[in-house]
Amino acid sequence: MFFELINQSPEAANTYQFSSVEVKQLSFRIDGVFLPTNNTPSLPIYFVEVQFQADSNFYSRLFAEIFLYLRQNKPTNDWRSVVLYPTQEIDTADIKHYREFFASQRVRRVYLDELDSTPGQSIGLAILKLVIEPEETAGITARELIAQVRQETTDEATQEEFLQLIETIIVYKFTDKSREEIAQMLGLSDLKQTRVYQEALEEGRIEGRIEGTIEGKLKAVPPMLRLGASLEQIAEALELQIEQVRHKAVSHLLASGTTVEQVAQALDLEVETVRQIEASNNQNDELIGEG
Repeated sequence: MFFELINQSPEAANTYQFSSVEVKQLSFRIDGVFLPTNNTPSLPIYFVEVQFQADSNFYSRLFAEIFLYLRQNKPTNDWRSVVLYPTQEIDTADIKHYREFFASQRVRRVYLDELDSTPGQSIGLAILKLVIEPEETAGITARELIAQVRQETTDEATQEEFLQLIETIIVYKFTDKSREEIAQMLGLSDLKQTRVYQEALEEGRIEGRIEGTIEGKLKAVPPMLRLGASLEQIAEALELQIEQVRHKAVSHLLASGTTVEQVAQALDLEVETVRQIEASNNQNDELIGEG
């Protein structure tokens, strides 16, 4: 999909290896780097950044990351950079120190809302646009994309990747909806059978084993909650008491700004139960403050 964004053939991906690269100094991390394979010095390196929030310092950080990478790795290939924005309104950073990079097209900006929506548009680009689809129509669009993928994509591995991407976008787009609601939205029999759900469960089990403590397991509750797992399913998967999972889930949602009533509805709890957990958290905060 990346190479389609920059008007190149999708087959160009076969000559690149993709990775997320951490630049050692200052813990810089570049979202994605496409490195040419098979010793092809004529092909450029592509540095990719996904920027979905306004950041006045974004370009100074981007170029610092790129130049530090070039200094540390000394690649023989030339380089390009592509920045992906949902809309042009998010692109607020000053470019006065870097105008030449944009004028020469060494750095390109892609705005998802400006991509053409035509009948002949590739499935990959159509799925990317799902990220900025309004919530009111996202469910319908996702179902149409799922049907299109199943009808037009013959390669099973590619089909699975497309379906997984659609599922992931919808799950994270509707964090307040239950597993059953999202499954219905996507026209699936059960979200629990999808790869994104199964991977979240396994991630929770692995993180709990690595941490080796209840605290470590509880860290996996919020991401599993976002995927629509019920409190009972999370408790079973992580081998925790239901009360521990309930307390963590309520605390997480309250901390994110969700109201008591919304938390109660989302977790199918009594409002009074949520208020009791909220009061307990406040009391603990006061004790910590006094200490």
